[in-house]
Amino acid sequence: MKNISQMMKQAQEMQKKMEEMQKSLENAEISGESGGGLVQVILNGKGNMVKLSIDESLSSESEFAIVEDLIIAAHNDAKVKLEEYTSEQMKKITGGVNIPSGLKPFI
Repeated sequence: MKNISQMMKQAQEMQKKMEEMQKSLENAEISGESGGGLVQVILNGKGNMVKLSIDESLSSESEFAIVEDLIIAAHNDAKVKLEEYTSEQMKKITGGVNIPSGLKPFI
């Protein structure tokens, strides 16, 4: 019975750490870019875009289709970096133990 009690305590500690990580992820800002930095996107820890920056050199109408593609590429770059960041934070909490995707926070 002592081992079960100890396991429950460890599970509660891990749950507390995961809740803390989720709160810190809300404040995280991860940036992605495309076009050599001409388009930059910043996502919060939940994967929502909070900022978009487009270099003025892309402001002509003939460049509009390129700008759309660059925005998508920058968003995808930031999303990949956010997933990597979240994975690193989870490893710190779990000691490297893989957590099923349904239990991972936000993304």
